[in-house]
Amino acid sequence: MLLMKKYKQLTSEQRYAIYLGLENGDTQRTIASLIGVSPSAVSRELQRNKDKRGGDLYKHCRHRLKHRKRPVGSVRGIPNRRSIRERPVEADGKRFGDFEMDTMIGADQSEAILTVTERKTNLVMIGELPRGRDSKGLAKVLCRMLLPYKDVIRTITTDNGLEFAAHERITEMLEAPVYFTDPYLAWQKGSIENANKLIRQYIPKGASFKDYPPDRLKRIQHRLNERPRKKLDFNTPKVEFYKQLM
Repeated sequence: MLLMKKYKQLTSEQRYAIYLGLENGDTQRTIASLIGVSPSAVSRELQRNKDKRGGDLYKHCRHRLKHRKRPVGSVRGIPNRRSIRERPVEADGKRFGDFEMDTMIGADQSEAILTVTERKTNLVMIGELPRGRDSKGLAKVLCRMLLPYKDVIRTITTDNGLEFAAHERITEMLEAPVYFTDPYLAWQKGSIENANKLIRQYIPKGASFKDYPPDRLKRIQHRLNERPRKKLDFNTPKVEFYKQLM
């Protein structure tokens, strides 16, 4: 009996990203890399819709596009922003040295911490932001965290929060380009999103960061980096990260 191969369905967000990619003139390979699927999956989706003038693809996107006031990739407040669409295809999480970063906000909206992860090994770094989401203050903290690993940093990816507006300073200090996800598509930095979920096991939403001084953040960071991961054949992020440095 011949069994038909089952394909995993794309999410509406992935279909939306394909639509954006087509609008921006990206290749199928580039789009596939951005949304974390194979080029053949993108090809199947386009083939499925080719005779429908967008068909389901447009249907999944139109409610978002209707409210879009700026061109795709245009974000006010971040000068000389470099889109994730310019990021090398090789920065797909399989090679060492591609980082992602984000911020987490405390009960008091002025409180924030910086979270960073290396995509291949899932090593997590957590830093206090004494000046909250001030972009220059964040750049200073990030550079202090990553400067010891400057020689291995290939890329840094983040979202479009204004706290990352000093990205040119980061690039100057670390000699690594900073890329920004498409607006509303934070899942394009899925590694740090997953890391934040793990951090939330120790710092629940609504908690005051006043209860989490730097030494406590370091203990949380240590626990996460000592936790075996299935992705790493049950080795720890710390072990795998330092293996790559040797």
